Amino acid sequence: MRHSLNVASSVLASTAALWRGTAAFRPARRQPDQLLRLYEFEGCPYCRLVREALTELDLDALIQPCPKNGTRFRPMVERLGGKLQFPFLHDPNTGARLYESADIIRYLEKTYEGRVRAMDGPGRVLTLTASMLASGVRAHAGMRARPSREPREPLELYSFESSPYSRLVRETLCELELPYVLRNTGKARWTDMGPPQVRDSLFKAPKDTSRNRAALLARTGRVQVPYLIDPNTSSAMFESRTIIDYLNRTYGA
Repeated sequence: MRHSLNVASSVLASTAALWRGTAAFRPARRQPDQLLRLYEFEGCPYCRLVREALTELDLDALIQPCPKNGTRFRPMVERLGGKLQFPFLHDPNTGARLYESADIIRYLEKTYEGRVRAMDGPGRVLTLTASMLASGVRAHAGMRARPSREPREPLELYSFESSPYSRLVRETLCELELPYVLRNTGKARWTDMGPPQVRDSLFKAPKDTSRNRAALLARTGRVQVPYLIDPNTSSAMFESRTIIDYLNRTYGA
């Protein structure tokens, strides 16, 4: 019952955020050689704007979760940037270190040659308001750290920002301060829209319409998120409830 309620409120959060971070119709023309490093926490509305942009630009990133009261990655932000503020992006490809969601998004657009929807002027005001509403819907989920065991290697998550099921997994990863490689799996064509069961039976279109959708299809034979890979235990799994139970059992204190 609790999981079902969380799914319902996560759907409301995606609706409040105007379902931004769903499609990758205009992906970046260039891909970074090394993973971008994003220090953020799931419940932060400004961090959400950057994650939405990463989905729309089809860029992957190493997420270093920095929930409130966290001790694993928050000190690194202060050392790298000089202050404790989020989101914070470190691009090892160029050496760039940036605060402020708007500055980060403009940097990503310019450096990797892509375009994000309506991030200037009235469009930014609307988007930020929607992101704040989404954070309000999920209350304190993905905001505060919980005791956990640190993994030897980062986990890997196939996800896209607006996915209600993926959000629940990202919130858990954040609260447990578990670093992970975010493999953005945005929908690259209109035939990708809808739940997998409806989409595959209704449109019967190719599933490998973007970089990570093709990779996920090759690995598992289907395209469905969230999909978690844990190299520390050689585990891999679909289904948000299964993944959350696994993370709490394996890394929760």
